[in-house]
Amino acid sequence: MLEKLRIIFTIPELRQKILLTLGLLAIYRVGWQVPLPIVDPQAMTAFAEEAGGLGDLLKTVAVFSASQLSQATIFGLGIMPYISASIIFQLLGTVWPPLERLQKEGEGGRKKINEYTRYATVVICVVQSWAYVAFLASTRIGDMPLIDSAFLVDGRLPLMWQLVAVMTMTAGTIFLMWLGEQIDEFGIGNGISLLIMAGILAAMPSALVELTSDTSWELGGGGGKMGVETLIVLAALFVGVVAGVVFMTQGQRRIPTQSAKHVRGRRVYGGTRQYLPLRVNQAGVMPIIFASSLLLFPQMLFQYLHNANPGSQVLASLHDSFTRGQSFIYNLLYVLLIYFFCYFWTAITFNPKDIADNLKNFGSFIPGYRPGKRTADYLERVMERITYVGAGFLALVAIIPTIVAGALGIPAQIASFYGGTGLLIAVSVAFDLVQKIDSHLVMRNYSGLLEKS
Repeated sequence: MLEKLRIIFTIPELRQKILLTLGLLAIYRVGWQVPLPIVDPQAMTAFAEEAGGLGDLLKTVAVFSASQLSQATIFGLGIMPYISASIIFQLLGTVWPPLERLQKEGEGGRKKINEYTRYATVVICVVQSWAYVAFLASTRIGDMPLIDSAFLVDGRLPLMWQLVAVMTMTAGTIFLMWLGEQIDEFGIGNGISLLIMAGILAAMPSALVELTSDTSWELGGGGGKMGVETLIVLAALFVGVVAGVVFMTQGQRRIPTQSAKHVRGRRVYGGTRQYLPLRVNQAGVMPIIFASSLLLFPQMLFQYLHNANPGSQVLASLHDSFTRGQSFIYNLLYVLLIYFFCYFWTAITFNPKDIADNLKNFGSFIPGYRPGKRTADYLERVMERITYVGAGFLALVAIIPTIVAGALGIPAQIASFYGGTGLLIAVSVAFDLVQKIDSHLVMRNYSGLLEKS
């Protein structure tokens, strides 16, 4: 392994891509720690510790959005506005004819949709940051406001400073979006996914410290601490999710194909048997991110309504169900959204008609199926079946940590990092990164990282 790492850094192009990616991720981590100028750092620290359900919600958001709302930093919104804008335009592309036509125009249409997505991201950033700044201005921890007293006039935050905070947070998200695009173009790996993974990996050590401090290292625990059997369950979840993600990422349904024989001169070409690989998890981790993003809206809505009407039992029940994410309704909606986005994303990225046409143009066919429409129908039917399996795996990984957290009394933050969505995203993105590095090595006749020397 050390020899392969040495080889990686001896290839100038690959070394440059890796160092650039690491440098841009380092810039993101530095900005992640820079607070807004208007907030009181001590008050924000106290708020993060005493926020309760809201604090857990903000930490959950940070897992898949590269955000830091609990500390009010310049990158506080993370890339969630960009993800939300992407979801909106992907959904509109299936029902709005002008966008549908743009999607069919190829590279030019894709660039135009990306431009519209950026504009929508700015609008969403302004709305979300304005609401967040208003929340900071109206919230107190005891008698201590979250806003620094030097910026308050008669106990209120002036409009000018509100605009400064909104512009700062909006610019931070746009800068993160630009960082992701630079990684896509000049670095290695998917920029947005790497930003999310960096946030997850950075939070894992603190979650591990919290876990060990709350463990008594005895069977059954005691004194309000977890027993060693809880650690065994979490370790099993960790190993199971890692193994499962790798297995499902590499899982393929191989469709046998055969090329037609043709004669050129005195030689006969074609007639060989090959296979067409169809990925079981064609959508990757995007369904998890999209589903979690959409479930944030009812979480925030019920959080606001509960705070406005604390005496309502119905709102209290809805608030607890959606904020803590351990109710049957929440998990059911989570599973349904994962299945929906798995099929939706697969329909966007996998076009059986184009594949059937390509096979026909290259003189290949699937034995037993006529080239053209019958081949396309067969590929679509097969993809529907294997997508069901891939979506089931994603849903299982997504809901097990919440169930285990409720059954064993484990903080949801720890469960999500060491056996859930956070771990799923981190492993999937890391595996994709390794595959892209392997492609560079194989192209230069080196063995890949996952191959035996």
